[in-house]
Amino acid sequence: MYFLLANLSFVDMWLSSVTTPKMITDFLRENKTISFAGCMCQILFVHVAGGGEMVLLVAMAYDRYVAICKPLHYSIIMSLQRCIGLVLTSWTTGFVHAMSQMTVVMQLPFCGSKEIDSFFCDMPLVIKLACVESDNLDILMNIDTGAVAVTCFILLLISYTYILFTVLQSSKTGASKALSTCTAHITVVVLFFGPCIFIYVWPISITWLDKFLAVFYSVITPLLNPTIYTLRNKEMKKALKRFKSYYMGSKGNT
Repeated sequence: MYFLLANLSFVDMWLSSVTTPKMITDFLRENKTISFAGCMCQILFVHVAGGGEMVLLVAMAYDRYVAICKPLHYSIIMSLQRCIGLVLTSWTTGFVHAMSQMTVVMQLPFCGSKEIDSFFCDMPLVIKLACVESDNLDILMNIDTGAVAVTCFILLLISYTYILFTVLQSSKTGASKALSTCTAHITVVVLFFGPCIFIYVWPISITWLDKFLAVFYSVITPLLNPTIYTLRNKEMKKALKRFKSYYMGSKGNT
């Protein structure tokens, strides 16, 4: 679990680092510009990290499924080799997904307006600037992104359905421990997949809401993930209690 969490932290750091520095710079500047190469790089890295994180969250759900439904086989099934394989699969999926979109957008002609109504470059907004009929391209790109997002989301639902049935058949103590273990992961899944599915799968586009959700999943969610997992971790809770008691004790002595 900690191996997968470490990789999730790395992906979150990458995802927020792609857009946040430029976004903060633009807030401080009156002239907000970005080069074509910079725009393409933002799209590429956001989709590599985003697609990779979706698959990684599925891998973490599988880890929880094995831990709760097959605890005696956990160390055998979730070996280091299996964990490395799952992480490599997530990165490969993210890269293939991003390149499938970049192959299309790099060939588009751009001859009209070059103004993007958002805080960073994203595929649906860049396609609208192309000098071609964009409706079919929008549908194609949404199918590409939606296929990854919806497939991962369905796999997550299947995993947690099995976990729920297993929990219901166990004792109340075991059920509460199992649900406590999964609460943090379910929270992260909802915070990440909710905005992504709304932006790339929902047929109706609402500009101000899309802008808010794009910032939410690329900046806010990576910021919240470490806090969510930290507050659900027993070792961290104990460490915080020790720190609090030490701090209050030293304050009382002074």
